[in-house]
Amino acid sequence: MKKYIKKAAAVIAVAGIALSTAACSSGNKTVASYKGGKITQQEYYDEMKKSQSGKTALANMLINHILEQQYGDKVSKKQVDKQYNNYKKQYGNQFEAVLQQNGMTVSSFKQNLKTNLLSEAALKDIKKISKSQEEKAWKAYQPKVTVQHILVSKKSKAEQITAELKNGKSFKSLVKKYSLDTGTKNNAGKLPAFDSTDTSLDPAFKAAAFKLKTGETTKSPIKSQSGYHIIRMIKHPAKGTFASHKKEIDNQIYQTMSQDQQTMHEVISKVIKKAGVDIKDKDLKDVLASYVSTPSTKK
Repeated sequence: MKKYIKKAAAVIAVAGIALSTAACSSGNKTVASYKGGKITQQEYYDEMKKSQSGKTALANMLINHILEQQYGDKVSKKQVDKQYNNYKKQYGNQFEAVLQQNGMTVSSFKQNLKTNLLSEAALKDIKKISKSQEEKAWKAYQPKVTVQHILVSKKSKAEQITAELKNGKSFKSLVKKYSLDTGTKNNAGKLPAFDSTDTSLDPAFKAAAFKLKTGETTKSPIKSQSGYHIIRMIKHPAKGTFASHKKEIDNQIYQTMSQDQQTMHEVISKVIKKAGVDIKDKDLKDVLASYVSTPSTKK
C-alpha cells in the first residue's frame, strides 16, 4: 500500500483539509461556537485560504472534479471496487490498521484509487506509445511462467534444503516441512502464473525464475525482501509473438510512465489547461501554478 500511496502522490496529493464550498454563498453561517463567540464560514474560509493546506485542498478538489468531468466515463465503480478488494485481501486482518497508519478511511482510500484510475485514463489519452517503446519492452518481455517455491528466513536453511533436494527429497515434501509462505504451503509452494509485467513479486525473484527451464530448480538461494527462496520452474512456455502479448506490453509501458513524476506532471497540466479553470478569488489564483508550470530539468 505504501508503494501505491507513493505512486498516487506523484500524480496529485489527494485528501487533506477540505474547503467549505458553501462559504462563498453563505459566509455568515456558524461553523463552531463557544461561550461568548463563534466562528463563521467566512472566517474559516478566510483563514483556510491563507494556509498551504487550504490551497492544496482546493487544488486537489479542482483536479479531481476536472478528471471526473473529462474521464469519468472511463472509470467504473466496479474497477474501483476490484482494486479496493485486492488491497483488502492482500492485507487481510491488518487492512484497517494500515489505512489508519496512512491517515485514510475506506472512503478516502477508494477516492484515491479512483483518482489514480482517472489519471491513468488521462495518461493513455494524452501520451501515445511509440513503436520503439514497444520494441524495447518486447525485447525484455518474459511470458507467463508457473513456479513453486520454498521460503525460509535464513540463507543457511535455504542451502540445507537445496542439498536435500540434490539428495532426492521431493520439492513438495520440503515445502510442507520448511516453507514460511502460508499462502502457498498447502499447494506445494505453487504461485499464480506471472510474466515480466508483474509488479507484486520481488524483482530478484522474478529474474531468477525467468532463467529456469521447465523442471529446473535454482542452484543457490535467491534473496528477496521476504527472505530466501528455492524456486522450481513448473512451466516455462515459449515467448510467442508480439501480437499475442501487445496488450500486456502496452499496459507495462503505461505503468512505467505513470510512475514518472515529470510525465504525470505534463499529463495533469494538459488536463487542467483543457478545462479552462477560472479561479474567482484573487488570493487563490496561484493554487494550480505548480501543476501547469514547466518543471525544471537538469541538463
